[in-house]
Amino acid sequence: MLSAVQSGANFILHSAGFLDGLLSMSYEKFVMDTDLCGALHAYLNGLTVDEDSLGVESLRVGGPGEHLFGTPHTMSHYETAYWDSSLNDDAPYETWHENGAEDALSRANRQWKQTLAEYQAPPLDETINQALLDFMAERKASMPDSWF
Repeated sequence: MLSAVQSGANFILHSAGFLDGLLSMSYEKFVMDTDLCGALHAYLNGLTVDEDSLGVESLRVGGPGEHLFGTPHTMSHYETAYWDSSLNDDAPYETWHENGAEDALSRANRQWKQTLAEYQAPPLDETINQALLDFMAERKASMPDSWF
């Protein structure tokens, strides 16, 4: 996908979950791929280079050789300055290991199951829903040799 977006693609139809040349799919891979798509969206936003993004004022406050974690500039930007994965585990290795060493596949498995468990279908007018059901029944009836 990175090659595609760097080449100018802005719509990639089969970008998540597909395996084996589109012959199968995986919910875990879907979650991991959509996580990557989120990173690519942030990547495509590019970089803003101005006094605020460079943190020039923070440099003036802290001075050379000082950390900038406590400056007002850092505090106002630290939650939005970078794309944050919902799947990645940023804990140090020792902490990750002590907490069970859960890999990305296991986190993705838990995430898709949680997403489906919490899903609520958007409201749909009952008249529209019935019209859609009738349309599907009519189409199926018009194809007697089909498998559905």
